[in-house]
Amino acid sequence: MEKKVNSLPDGNKGSIFRFGAWGWLTILYCLLMFFLYVGMCNDGSNITAPAVAEALEVNRGVIMNINSAAGLVGVVFFIIVGQVNRRIGARMTSGICNIVAGVAYIAACNAPNVILYGIAMCFVYGGIMSAGYVAGGTLVAEWFPKKKGIVMGYTTMGHNFASAFYVQLVSILVAPTVLGNIGAAVVPIGVAAIVLGILGMVLIRNTPQERGLNPDNVSDKVYAEEYDTVDSISDGGWTTGKLLRTKELWLAAITTGMYQICSVGVMSQLVLRNEELGMDTQTALNIMTILALGGVFGSWLVGVIDEKWGTKKTMILFGVWYCVALLCNFTAVDSVTPMVYISLFMIAMGIGGSANFTTSLPTSIFGRHGFDQVNAVIFPIQGAVTALCFAVNGVVQLMTGGQIRMAYLVFAGVAVVTALMVCAIDEHKYNRDWKAAHDHEHAKV
Repeated sequence: MEKKVNSLPDGNKGSIFRFGAWGWLTILYCLLMFFLYVGMCNDGSNITAPAVAEALEVNRGVIMNINSAAGLVGVVFFIIVGQVNRRIGARMTSGICNIVAGVAYIAACNAPNVILYGIAMCFVYGGIMSAGYVAGGTLVAEWFPKKKGIVMGYTTMGHNFASAFYVQLVSILVAPTVLGNIGAAVVPIGVAAIVLGILGMVLIRNTPQERGLNPDNVSDKVYAEEYDTVDSISDGGWTTGKLLRTKELWLAAITTGMYQICSVGVMSQLVLRNEELGMDTQTALNIMTILALGGVFGSWLVGVIDEKWGTKKTMILFGVWYCVALLCNFTAVDSVTPMVYISLFMIAMGIGGSANFTTSLPTSIFGRHGFDQVNAVIFPIQGAVTALCFAVNGVVQLMTGGQIRMAYLVFAGVAVVTALMVCAIDEHKYNRDWKAAHDHEHAKV
């Protein structure tokens, strides 16, 4: 019998809202993991990096370079967690990684020296990024293989909410009238990550079938006709060696990682860049909050465009858009100009866009069959590329006496090169569900 909950004329395959209660719970879970990731690793560094540098009596650029190194070391975690994810499932993997990240974050911001800070940050990066991208990406691919574009639009709202509220939250907690220092300020956040991990292990499921649902919450009829329902081996026929010899895997990993370089590199220094233009700290924080809230709509819009136009075309458009945004910002030297406001609006609309692609593009190319194996190989490469953003920021600041605008020029060039690389991608080359739907449409003609 066809599921009544999916009794829309098209079997729910065209809806961008009807995911069911369990589907929305999975989306919210991924959103919260992204919130913590951006807060702990990216935007939060606007506050934590200077505060830790001051506490440890070192240059801010030193802390940024340590963060970059921690991100690279995190690649080792991604490789290990990817294999663990294949064996115990995304539910348990994400829960454990959230807990590890929460404990490590508290340890990092209370570290007595640079060495212990660096070690703890390796576990922060490896833990929370593995939770959100390795395990969370697998959840999205399994639950929403054809609607992954719009779903990633929803989940990456967590990026924007973090940009809007995380820095403000930490600033309030650091204030002398509240907790007084960075070490105490991050404790509630670390505890929140631990609680999220526990709830995830209890409530989340690896596949929609475990909740009696079909992928994308479509009807039984649509699932039977337009999805590849043939039983397959768990790895989808992929091995690590075979994937590493596949051109599309490298293109997907490098291009999505390069877009993350642009987005993460810009947002992690946005408050400091606004201060460079003459804004006071509170004004810079307020602008970041406003932009991030606008970016919530931007994340959704990128998801809708992805759903309608396809991931490849959306990524090309994103590269051009972000390049123009960064060049507009670069024109301002030491004061706010109209071009700055244009750039800030454009950056806001693209904040979550780059993160959409990290799961959306691999899912488009490889589909859900064996995605845990694909993600175990692709995300470490993505993570290694993304981590370079901190090296760019750190090196440029050390070379130019702290001029963040020069890093923006580098990121603009990265956006253009990435858009050109995307043109070489075969978007649905190994996607069995896409081929099944394509064959079904041709059979009706």
